[in-house]
Amino acid sequence: MKSYGLKRIPWELDMEAFKKDLKTKAGLINKYLKRYLPAEQAFPPSLHKAIHYSVFNGGKRLRPILVLESARLAGLKQELAAPFACALEFIHTYSLVHDDLPAMDDDDLRRGRPTCHIVYGEALAVLTGDALLTRAFQIMSMYGGAAGLNITETLRVISEIAAAAGSSGMVAGQTLDLEAEGRVIDGEELRIMHNLKTGCLFRAALRSGAILGGMPKGKLSSLSSYAKNFGLAFQITDDILDVEGEQEKIGKPLGSDAQNNKCTYVSLWGLPKAREIAGDCVDKCLSSLKDFGPEADFLRNLAFYLPLRSG
Repeated sequence: MKSYGLKRIPWELDMEAFKKDLKTKAGLINKYLKRYLPAEQAFPPSLHKAIHYSVFNGGKRLRPILVLESARLAGLKQELAAPFACALEFIHTYSLVHDDLPAMDDDDLRRGRPTCHIVYGEALAVLTGDALLTRAFQIMSMYGGAAGLNITETLRVISEIAAAAGSSGMVAGQTLDLEAEGRVIDGEELRIMHNLKTGCLFRAALRSGAILGGMPKGKLSSLSSYAKNFGLAFQITDDILDVEGEQEKIGKPLGSDAQNNKCTYVSLWGLPKAREIAGDCVDKCLSSLKDFGPEADFLRNLAFYLPLRSG
C-alpha cells in the first residue's frame, strides 16, 4: 500500500468494512433520488429516460452522502436534509452530462457505460442537464419550508449551492479547464481551477447539511476547511488514477487526460509529487476535524480512504 505522505493516521482503516458502509449509504441516496425525480415514464418519456439513465449510472454518491453526514453532525434528521442531498447529486450529474459532450471533453464512456449523448443524442443530453439543474432548485424550494427547517438558513443554503455551481464556482472551473487545454499552466492556476471545478461542490455539500442543522460557526468553518482539502485530494487522485488506475473500475480508458492535452497534477509534478500533495491534503482534512470527536470518524475514514482507492 502506497504511503501517499500520510502523517496523522492514528488508527487502522478496515477498508472492506468502510467500502461496505459507503455502498450502504449510496444505496440510501439512490432511494431518495428516485423519490425526488419524476418517474421514468413521465411526459415526455424520452427526456425522463435520459435523466434516469444519467442519474442511475453508478457513482459513489459522495456529495449527497456528505450533505447527510454534516446534517447528522449538526443534529438534523436526514429526512429533512435529503432533498438538498439529492439536489447536489442532480447538479453533479448535470455537470457530467454536459462535460461529456463533444463541445466539452468529448467522452464516449462514463463509469463504463456509454455517455448520455452517445445513447440519446447531443440535443437531448443538453436538455437532460438543463432539466437536472432546474430540478435541483425546484426540490430545494419545495421542501425547504418543511417543519424543523429554518427558512433563513434554507435560503442561505440554496444561495451557497447556486454560487458553488455557477459562474463563480463549478462553471468557472470548467471554463478554466477548457481554456487550459493544450497549454502548460502553473501549479497555482491548476489549484484554482480544481478548487472551482471540484472543490466548490464538495464544500457546498458539507456546509449545506451543517447550516440546515444550525451548526456553530467554529465547527462549520472546520468542515469548510475539510471540504476544501478533500476536494483537492479527490481531483489529484483522479489525475493519478487516469495514469495508473484500474480501467474497469474507472470506467473509461486510461490516459484520457493526456490524450485531451489536459494539464494535471501528474503532468505538472509527476506521480510521486502528486501522491505527496494528495497526502498533504488528506493530512489537512484530518487536522481540520480536531474539534470533532468520534462522531466525525466517517469523515476521517473517507479522507484516509480517498487516495488509496483504485477507481
